[in-house]
Amino acid sequence: MNNIGHVHDCYGCGVCATVCAKQIISIELNGDGFYEPRITDESKCTNCGLCLDVCAYSHDDLSLKDRCIKSYGAWSRDEAVRRKCSSGGVGFELGRSLIGEGYKVCGVRYNAETNKAEHYIATTVEELIPSIGSKYIQSYTVDGFKAIDRKQKYLVTGTPCQIDSFRRYLKKFKKEDNFVLMDFFCHGVPSKLMWDKYVKWAEAKVGKLTYVSWRNKFTGWHDSWAMAIDGTEHGEPVNWHESYNLLIRGEKSFLNSRLSQGDMFYRLFLSDACLGKACYEKCKYKYDQSSADIRIGDAWGSHYKDDEKGVSVAISFTEKGNIILRQCNICRENQPLEIVTEYQMKQSPQLPPYHALLLKKISSPQIEIQEIPEIIKNLQWRFRQLKRIRSPFKTIINYIKRKLNENKNNNLS
Repeated sequence: MNNIGHVHDCYGCGVCATVCAKQIISIELNGDGFYEPRITDESKCTNCGLCLDVCAYSHDDLSLKDRCIKSYGAWSRDEAVRRKCSSGGVGFELGRSLIGEGYKVCGVRYNAETNKAEHYIATTVEELIPSIGSKYIQSYTVDGFKAIDRKQKYLVTGTPCQIDSFRRYLKKFKKEDNFVLMDFFCHGVPSKLMWDKYVKWAEAKVGKLTYVSWRNKFTGWHDSWAMAIDGTEHGEPVNWHESYNLLIRGEKSFLNSRLSQGDMFYRLFLSDACLGKACYEKCKYKYDQSSADIRIGDAWGSHYKDDEKGVSVAISFTEKGNIILRQCNICRENQPLEIVTEYQMKQSPQLPPYHALLLKKISSPQIEIQEIPEIIKNLQWRFRQLKRIRSPFKTIINYIKRKLNENKNNNLS
């Protein structure tokens, strides 16, 4: 069959389900905790091939062909926005500006009731508030993407692979002019199985989660890799769907767990051990590779190392994107691309040889998140030993070299 049914371990972008006229494609979590398509009724498939046409995973090239790159260091002129947002608040200001021009925004919020990130439609600035801040888990796009009316104007945000597929979708219907597409520098997405275990750990401390923020600047932007969590047993209730207070919420949440203090989620996420398989093998979107009009992220480089309020990277890849950046409520500094992207990833991480075994272990309900670092450590040791067994000659040579160096150092001392 000429359909998406044979595609597995893909980006999970959900655009195939959006384009299917027969509505026979669902996006579901696979056994490793990542979204992928399923054909629900093969008998209804017409072999139109649209699902494959819009699938960025099935193409080696980018859907955006003509690019004109301009790069900036940028931040919101609104101090409340800059304080609340992960970096400089550029993403929120773009959304706020475009809503003022009659656009709707398809952004991402965290749904505390279902413990997942999801795309949704915002038509007002207040509805845009829950999209503020990074969500370092894979988002479920289908409901948000299907709610889009192609005849109207939208800002659509997402990971680079989601946006690449979405531009293919717009090209099919010749609707690119109605849309502004924005992506961000993406590290990769971790398994939902790992996130669920983290939620279980957090809920044992605070009760059912009511508020989750992946980044906060309580101790400054450069130490903002921090989970802020409230639950039913601690912290004030938050209305996720209509709370303008989310923008000005300044007090610390009940549970604040920082990367610098060993937060378990960040230790696992940034170790690159449990990302989606496509993040290692099929990501073509690092550095300046994008099909978006605008890309945003953190300007971590040395140029802004003394700034603790937060500075965004803002890169336009189209003239449309550059015009929008000039019009919204931000301060912009023209910067060379290599300056604002200094510490951003230039290539995809390597697939760990123990990746499949690790995900299998994580899938066990008996495994707690606190056990996973030790599991990774043991798997790494096993594979190092296996490598030595498979390459005995190289192992012997390395041993001899090490002993010669030790003798040389002893003689010098």
